[in-house]
Amino acid sequence: MSNSKVIAVVGATGAQGGGLARAILADPEGGFAVRALTRSPDSEAAKALAGSGAEVVAADLDDEASLAAAFAGAYGVFGVTNYWEVFSVEREQAQAANIARASVEAGVHHVIWSTLEDTRKWIRLDDDRMPTLAEHYKVPHFDSKGEADGLFAEAGAPTTYLATAFFWENLFGMVARGEDGVLAITVPMGDARLPGIAAEDIGLTAYGIFKRGDEFIDSRVGIAGEHLRVADMATTLSGVLGEEVRYHDVPAEVFRSFGFPGADDMANMFQFKHDFEGDYVGARDLSVVRSLNPDLQTFEEWARANKDRFQVSP
Repeated sequence: MSNSKVIAVVGATGAQGGGLARAILADPEGGFAVRALTRSPDSEAAKALAGSGAEVVAADLDDEASLAAAFAGAYGVFGVTNYWEVFSVEREQAQAANIARASVEAGVHHVIWSTLEDTRKWIRLDDDRMPTLAEHYKVPHFDSKGEADGLFAEAGAPTTYLATAFFWENLFGMVARGEDGVLAITVPMGDARLPGIAAEDIGLTAYGIFKRGDEFIDSRVGIAGEHLRVADMATTLSGVLGEEVRYHDVPAEVFRSFGFPGADDMANMFQFKHDFEGDYVGARDLSVVRSLNPDLQTFEEWARANKDRFQVSP
């Protein structure tokens, strides 16, 4: 459709951006078109998007000029950064600032920024209930995005702040067989509910926001597919995988000692979600998410559709 509104999708070959790109491409009468931004236009994922009807352009989050050029003429921008790729708050925030400024320079009508909570609004740096990391953060990968929200406001970008949740896809690497041969999920969540969502549904929900026009500009929308206790997730996975999956609840300080890259960050994240369950869950109204994405998956639906992706061989 020549008069379609172009959505420039940052990270179009990734989980969140890819979900949005596919949602738009699957709705040819929806009035929108995809401009897929990628550092590697020749990658197989980029070629697949082009083959499905997306316009693929080269752009780099570290290069504001390349973003402004890629955003030119677009109605909307979906902006996302990946802390776990750069392991640097400073670089992630510089990338977010580039997205914000380039959106304004290009005259974009609507930006959706994929964000998270700044946990320091709940637990101060001098609060020793949770260790401070890198001198300035409690949960760096949360605090970084939450602090970057201000960069969009400062730039004057017309922004919807899309607060995401735990990706259920993370479980592919978290359901592990113990020395006793039994599968288990080991996280410090106690009996608190853990808002989670299928990565694909983040893109579908973002598409729903774009379709609602200006309604959510300058607003925050928290999203999740369900609010489930980890023990309940383990029970569901037991039925889906056909063998027992246990929930091992461990203290946050034990989780921090596991030693994998980012273990302290992840432990603090789970502790934040546990200790401030009411606020974190309350910021994600499932009825609003379903109004934006009527096909929102439940955890069981997602698990059954992705059963073969769990690496749980004996």
